[in-house]
Parts: sequence; structure tokens; C-alpha cells
Amino acid sequence: MSDREETAGGPLGKLVGKAKEVAGTALERGDLEREGRLQQAQAETEAEATGREAEAARKERGAELTEERAELEAERAEVEAEAQEIAAEERTERQLAAERRQAVGEAVEGKREAAELEREARQAEEAAKAIEREEER
Repeated sequence: MSDREETAGGPLGKLVGKAKEVAGTALERGDLEREGRLQQAQAETEAEATGREAEAARKERGAELTEERAELEAERAEVEAEAQEIAAEERTERQLAAERRQAVGEAVEGKREAAELEREARQAEEAAKAIEREEER
């Protein structure tokens, strides 16, 4: 057997290794028995490495998903904050519009009252002049 002999891996490699080990024991060939045990160990090591690679890939994907969730949550919070800011601005604009309408209404009422007072003042003035004319007679 050479130092670097290629052997089948995985479940087939383990089965072939077991067959070699059994054949080596039956034929009393220690080298074949040893080669079979080594092939089984190699197949088990490969299977373990494959399992670890799969677990590492699952963990990496889990970490990526966690990161994506965190990014989405941050974006959601940002959008929510923007929505609240927009809502606050709209409330402020509605309040200002209502205050403007009230101010216009009060100004119109003030002008109406001023016109009424001027009319009453003219009437009082005319009444006073009429009284003065009567007194002069």
C-alpha cells in the first residue's frame, strides 16, 4: 500500500473499509485489515466534516437572517418615525388652518361690529343734531 492511496468516502467507503477489515482478518492479512480500519475512519471523518460544514452553513444562514431582521426592524422604526413626524406636521397644519379661519372670522366680526358702532354713532349724531335744532327754535 502506498502512502497516499485514494479510497472511497462516505457510506460506501465505510462499507468497503469494513469489507477490507473482515477480509484481512479472515485471510490473516494485517495490512488489508489495517487498510480497512483506516478507510472506515476516513469515511467517518469525512462524514463528520460534512456534518460540521452543514451545521456551519446553517449557523451562517441563521446569522444572515438575524442581521436581515435587524436591518428590517431598523428600517421599520425609521419609517414609523417618519410617519409620526408627517402626522404631527399635518396636525399642526390643520391647527394653524383652524386658527386662521378663526382669526378671519373674528376679523370679519370685528369689522361688522365696527360698522354697526359707526352706524349707531351716526344715528346718535343725527339725533343729537335734531335735538339741537329743536332747542334752537
